[in-house]
Amino acid sequence: MLLRTVCFTAVSVLALCAGTAFAQDTAGSPGTTTPERTEQATTDPTASPTQPAAVDDLGGNDIVVTATRRSETVQNVPIAVTAVPAELLRDAGVQDVRDLEQLAPSLQTSTGQSAATGTTLFIRGIGTAGDNPGFEPAVGVFIDGVFRSRAGIALSELPEIERVEVLRGPQGTLFGRNTSAGALSIFTAKPQYELGGFVEGAYGNLDAMELRGAITGPVTEQIALRLDGGIRKRDGYITDANGGPSLNNVNRWFVRGQAMFENGTTTVRLIADYARTNERCCGAVSIVRGSLAPVIQAIAGAQGLTGLYTGPASDRTQAVSPNREFRERVRDAGASIEVNHELGSNLNITSITAYRDWRAKRNQDIDFSGIDRAYRDDYKTGIKDFTQEVRLQGTAFDDRLDFLIGGFFLNETLMLRDTVRIGNDGNRYVDSIFAGALAPTFGRQLQFFGSLGPTVPLFGQALLGAPAAAFPAQLRPLVQLFQAQAGVAPVAGIPVIPGLAALATSPLPGAAPGQGNNNDEFRVKTNAFAAFTHNIVRITDQLSLTLGARWNHEEKTLRANIANNTGSCGFFNQVRAGDPAATAYANVLRQVGLFNNLFLLGCNPAVNTEFNGQYRDKRSEDRITGTAKLAYKFSDRLLAYGSYDRGYKSGGYNLDQASFDSVLLGGNGAQATDLEFGPETVDSYEIGIKSSPSRQFTFNLAVFYAKYKNLQSLVFSGNNFVVQNIKDSTSKGVEAEAIIRPDRDLTIRLGYTYNLARYDKSNDFTGTPLAGAEGRQFTNQPKSVVTGSATWNPALTDNLRGIFHVDTRFNSEVDIFGLQPNGQAVVRNPAYAIVNALIGVQTEDGRIRGEIFGNNLTKQYFNVTGFAVPEQTGNFAGYPNEPRTYGVRLRVGF
Repeated sequence: MLLRTVCFTAVSVLALCAGTAFAQDTAGSPGTTTPERTEQATTDPTASPTQPAAVDDLGGNDIVVTATRRSETVQNVPIAVTAVPAELLRDAGVQDVRDLEQLAPSLQTSTGQSAATGTTLFIRGIGTAGDNPGFEPAVGVFIDGVFRSRAGIALSELPEIERVEVLRGPQGTLFGRNTSAGALSIFTAKPQYELGGFVEGAYGNLDAMELRGAITGPVTEQIALRLDGGIRKRDGYITDANGGPSLNNVNRWFVRGQAMFENGTTTVRLIADYARTNERCCGAVSIVRGSLAPVIQAIAGAQGLTGLYTGPASDRTQAVSPNREFRERVRDAGASIEVNHELGSNLNITSITAYRDWRAKRNQDIDFSGIDRAYRDDYKTGIKDFTQEVRLQGTAFDDRLDFLIGGFFLNETLMLRDTVRIGNDGNRYVDSIFAGALAPTFGRQLQFFGSLGPTVPLFGQALLGAPAAAFPAQLRPLVQLFQAQAGVAPVAGIPVIPGLAALATSPLPGAAPGQGNNNDEFRVKTNAFAAFTHNIVRITDQLSLTLGARWNHEEKTLRANIANNTGSCGFFNQVRAGDPAATAYANVLRQVGLFNNLFLLGCNPAVNTEFNGQYRDKRSEDRITGTAKLAYKFSDRLLAYGSYDRGYKSGGYNLDQASFDSVLLGGNGAQATDLEFGPETVDSYEIGIKSSPSRQFTFNLAVFYAKYKNLQSLVFSGNNFVVQNIKDSTSKGVEAEAIIRPDRDLTIRLGYTYNLARYDKSNDFTGTPLAGAEGRQFTNQPKSVVTGSATWNPALTDNLRGIFHVDTRFNSEVDIFGLQPNGQAVVRNPAYAIVNALIGVQTEDGRIRGEIFGNNLTKQYFNVTGFAVPEQTGNFAGYPNEPRTYGVRLRVGF
């Protein structure tokens, strides 16, 4: 019933919109946006950059794609692929990869505490979420054939785009490494052999300003050049309750140059790019406040500050410590060279060589509150990638066999410097928590580090300052023993422990501001090799069989140097070393149930000096992946296929010292292997049809079932995030896409995904952070998603056309984070829809275009994702979506 209702509603709404709906233009060449150049026109490589391409009345799904590393139209490829043309990308305002989910229902994006390292892409509910660069994506991102090793690395401003292909399901044969969920392939506009260019500017609310442009043209008959560049700025949309600068602003620029050489048999494309961002990201608003919220409010209130903003999350207001910030700076640079050479009439070789150097640096108020509990200062991460791919493709046996063989190599160096440090309120926060917790039992507030002043007794002073009979009955034997060991009230047969009385009556060593990671240095070097083959056998004119295989070999080497100077770990180090006085005091703390919590708060695993030292480890893997597809073409308008794909994502290292085992909590001590997590694999089955019943209508349907083994999952354990390889998980569902063109100037696109992405019931999560999640849908993954867009280009005059466009995405309700005893999530999103629209005019030749645009027109609020705030039991925060934005844009081409 839900499926029928959602689909009917989406179709009805878009049908009603069609009469006033909205137009397309092209972006394949600068300054040539013309409403008559539809998606099919992008298949014509000879189209002039200054003249409209010929109009065809076909349906809109004949875009040429390279999902099989061969040029074929979408309707002829037995793969579930969403092809998004340049016109739609521009009308929908796509500026980086996160915006693409508005147009592809099976694609979901998420951003955590960092846009650079915390951006995650999900396809069919599968992705690897986490803010740690040690995690590699399950959705591979490729820009002009070059593999981008992390989703965040692809967040630079995108230049002019030719098309985007969203490949759904495992792509473990052709598309590099770590594509166990799918791949996102982006193709940018190439240099042209006719002079052309454009300049585009925009201004909107939140003081948003944008300027970009491009110029292209020939140098000789065989060489053409292209230069793209742009800058974009916007104020933040999260207000600081303590008066600091707004968060989640935009401040970025890029430049990109290309050179193209063509001589008939050889094509060489050279690309070099450079981009920078300097932004305040990423703020998180308080959604649920637990028992420790009053502690935070009290500490902040004493300083005239707001600890946690208690208004609705939709206010997009967060309390930030005045002396801390959310500054994130990114530098991204790289170059690639692609060579295509015809070895003969039926044989071609392709080589893509690339080098990328990406670096990010950020400061962060990691307690997400107005108190100065903890922060990051000059956190740095960087990734250097060298990749080489070679493919040989040709045909044989009268074109009955289309074969492809190739190889891939990656050399990657990942560097991370973590800098979690204690703030000015660090000791006070821990003392305040225990002061409130101990008052009911001991009849007064007590502390450990002495930060609350002399009016609040120390815990040890309270134990030694009154006779045992004054304590509750259940504590008297313990107090009597402790007083005897300290020599305060001697008991025959119980020896006095030297130094115990002094230890108990003095504040425990505290953490000085700035102590913590100084610094944690991680370095991971990866060498990945692959050899692959992908072959299409045309058994008959209608029946084809695709067989592919890939051998993957990977080696990772870890080097880590942990250096902490956290003063509040001093007492616990004495306990670990077996000091008699510290051991006796710790025994009391354990008996009253305080030791573990005091240890985790005072000497958090993220800054624990127990883990200091140098660590080395090495791991290697060999896996075989592959594909088998059977396709039958009933006619030129109907293709049916069935497929099996074996996918794989390599294991790695969690670059977080909090993953180490502490001896004091029953572990076996820190070892490099504590950081290690294993690979995941998937067996995926799919059947589908691709149909074009008429020139005005195309309809594609896919039914999929994917079984994941050892799915990599980052989960919150209460004080830190750990990696848990999930034994069994399943993603299954239905995808439907349709393109309707009742008129050459009107295009309607509809998409629907019903996806059950779940932990299997057969898992046993007892004793793990996922306890109770057996059989449940993955967090933040909706079961139903509907996307739709309508684009209309009516002729207004002989030389002027209108531009009308609307697109929407509907997500069903989802659980975001936290599982309550009643089975409901603590943080969740109800069902919602995001609606964007654009209206404008452009000249017939597309050289001049002006428009008014609006995004999130209904001012819908939702949580992009959420998390339990570390060290704040019961407090949950969420990353809010962007509010309504709007503005004007003008584009002038030549």
